[in-house]
Amino acid sequence: MGVVSLRYRFRQPFGVPAPAAYAWCTDFGPDDGPLFSARTRRSVRRLSDDALIMTDTTYPGGRALRIRRLVRLDPAHLTWTNTHLDGPYRHSQYWYHILADGPRRSHLEFEGLRLETFPGSLSASRVARAAEARRRHDAKQWSHRLAPALEADLGMAHRSRT
Repeated sequence: MGVVSLRYRFRQPFGVPAPAAYAWCTDFGPDDGPLFSARTRRSVRRLSDDALIMTDTTYPGGRALRIRRLVRLDPAHLTWTNTHLDGPYRHSQYWYHILADGPRRSHLEFEGLRLETFPGSLSASRVARAAEARRRHDAKQWSHRLAPALEADLGMAHRSRT
């Protein structure tokens, strides 16, 4: 078994201001489960104003899988990081940055560094294909589930203020 680093990035536009998008994205809590494609239970333990441990339990194949993550928040720069402390992708890290595209629009710049175990060794082209598959999967989660939920939650509130 070999561990490979899958590096990938993508951009996700939002039809809401950057500060509102950041606040929505970093408001982690037990009601987040329906945002995900797999059944998920979430608990959050605040360590400080800018650090928390987020524990997600999913149920692939009917069995419980628990993943703990250290999340570090930087509201001054509209960024946060997510580091897997355990689970199948232990020590993987993800970086998030919300950037303004004017007063009413913003976008997420996402970068992933996923450590994944594969049997044997992989060629550089197979690592690149695996990273692209992961990029497509994560980008689809944002474009089909998270961004629409963000815009649905914030869009009406934002439109009523303008």
